[in-house]
Amino acid sequence: MEEKQRTYEIRTGCDRGLCRAAVGRQDRQLNTYDWLADVPGNTETTDLVEVQFKHTRKGYYHNVNNLPLKKGDIVAVEASPGHDIGVVTLTGRLVNLQIKKANLKSADDIKRIYRLARQVDMDKFHEAKAREHATMIESREIAKGLGLKMKIGDVEYQGDGQKAIFYYIADERVDFRQLIKDLAAAFHVRIEMKQIGARQEAGRIGGTGPCGRELCCATWMKNFVSVSTGAARYQDISLNPQKLAGMCAKLKCCLNYEVDDYIEHGRKLPNRDVVLQTLDADYFYFKADILGGFITYSTDKRIAANLETITAERAKQIIEMNRHGEKPAGLQDESLQQQKKQDGPVDLLAGDSITRFDKSKKKKKKKKPLQQASQGSESPRNSEAPRNSEAPRNREKKRQKPQEPQTKSETKNEPKE
Repeated sequence: MEEKQRTYEIRTGCDRGLCRAAVGRQDRQLNTYDWLADVPGNTETTDLVEVQFKHTRKGYYHNVNNLPLKKGDIVAVEASPGHDIGVVTLTGRLVNLQIKKANLKSADDIKRIYRLARQVDMDKFHEAKAREHATMIESREIAKGLGLKMKIGDVEYQGDGQKAIFYYIADERVDFRQLIKDLAAAFHVRIEMKQIGARQEAGRIGGTGPCGRELCCATWMKNFVSVSTGAARYQDISLNPQKLAGMCAKLKCCLNYEVDDYIEHGRKLPNRDVVLQTLDADYFYFKADILGGFITYSTDKRIAANLETITAERAKQIIEMNRHGEKPAGLQDESLQQQKKQDGPVDLLAGDSITRFDKSKKKKKKKKPLQQASQGSESPRNSEAPRNSEAPRNREKKRQKPQEPQTKSETKNEPKE
């Protein structure tokens, strides 16, 4: 009876604590999946905590007060000067791996967590965030007035409003000493200038790539490696700037993901300049499937004509034969073709007719048209009716036996009186 009286609650999504345990997707960039979140004692192994601020900026702090922190908690952390407000994104053993990935040079960069954010802290935080857009527009006008060749892409205020970070992009070195003085006089805060690249700016803004997924620089990529057009050449990708460029107007970072595999498989293919000589014609390189190990050759050097696709091993065999002065009958191996025909599937219904299951249509007799009664005149069909009716009678007369010939006495004419 007690089992029947119990009520069971069905919990889904964040009700089960998945979002707070770093299992679900968060609304910020560079999300980290904590696959050790449900391991007992995971948070007790280290006091390090990963805290994220605006966009992709992250910091690592010591939980000196042993606060029960989980993903999604808003905390007040140490800053210089004052304090900053951030969101906890990772706790436990994985934080040590993230610190190695971030390449922190000294332990002094790791500061302390003060407390969980209070309502007073949140009010100051929202007040400072409300001034960011207006500050960015005004700072651009100041930089333009000084004639500096730079673009201020974003402004981030500290949680207590005592400091502002200006993110800018510049192709050349910029002397912004006068700019800092003008910005400090205009906004009455401590100024910090931080230079970023086009890829980092795309990661801060976020977006969706041509592959349909979120940008790599906004989800997991922190360290950016230079990308060259050589990566596209190794993968046989057409050098079209519109297709090779990403959201940042630079070469896509994903061009480097598989370039090592293409280089390794490309070494197994013969040289593109080699001409294959056969008894039929000379074949030139046209295209190749690098990972599959297939090469397509053409009889014309410039256009696609009489294309033949063979394996890289077969191409090497023909090259060796040409070196010894031999020419095969064709690019394809005749023994393999005969073996494929023998081992290939057999069509059991090859000799059968396609219409063998169709029903034969019987010819239907045409019905005679009804005679229409009319006064004074007959239709042409009625006039033909008696002619048709006489035909069977004539046929019956022909079928009858011929009469016996008359005797001579009977045939002689009677004498005239």
